[in-house]
Amino acid sequence: MSTDEEPIESEVPTAEMVVTDAAPERHADTPPLTVTFLGTGTSTGVPVIGCGCEVCSSDDPRDTRTRCACHVRVGEMGVLIDTGPDFRRQALREDIARIDAVCYTHHHFDHVVGIDDLRPFFFDNRRVMPCYAHADTAAVLRRNYDYIFGADPYPGAANVALEEVDGPFTVPILLYHGEMPVYGYRIGNFAYLTDVSEIPEASYAGLDDLDVLVLDALRPDPHPTHFSFDKAVNVARRIGARQTYFVHMTHNVRHAEANARLPEDMQLAYDGLTFESR
Repeated sequence: MSTDEEPIESEVPTAEMVVTDAAPERHADTPPLTVTFLGTGTSTGVPVIGCGCEVCSSDDPRDTRTRCACHVRVGEMGVLIDTGPDFRRQALREDIARIDAVCYTHHHFDHVVGIDDLRPFFFDNRRVMPCYAHADTAAVLRRNYDYIFGADPYPGAANVALEEVDGPFTVPILLYHGEMPVYGYRIGNFAYLTDVSEIPEASYAGLDDLDVLVLDALRPDPHPTHFSFDKAVNVARRIGARQTYFVHMTHNVRHAEANARLPEDMQLAYDGLTFESR
């Protein structure tokens, strides 16, 4: 079950799981990252079923938000962050033809349930695709998707293999979503931190010198398991990325109105927005 209302208890990792040095420099020949926001909405998506509020009935396409996911292309290689319930539609919309790895932030429904829609990526490519996850997330995926990750997988299931990320590593960034440990991911000078209510002090060291930061900002009002707008702005100022995009917004947030009140180097992301980063 996925929820924006109630945190899930879980064993808390130690600080040793988080890298304490800044991320290493990229190789000089590494091509730029091309990042596409597949979805930018909270677990209900926007419009919300049965709702006629001004955001849910808006004719601004930026107010239509599918569930959060992100695609990062580096040269010919494609990396996916999360497979939510809208992943199939998102992949078709953005004409995604290749995925080489998936990075899971956590195990909530709105971030994992589209895992079966990875299957078409194996019709012509039988190489095993690694799926990186915190140990807690990996345990839930194994239990909920035993026909994929079990000892006797279902014929035709997505050809994926779980890889538990168990620090110290330079790419995963330990965060908390309420009481639950989750991961953000840094790739080059780009970092993606969704579903977060606290960034441990040790994790800030892995967020130095960012070109682009993507950060959870659920709504203007406080919430126990997500950053509010004010909290997200304060955290973004501390991190100091050259550009910050906010994601995971509810239908309490109208894109144009919220953007107008944000600092120039911070803005709301929207479905389909694409940019380059090093």
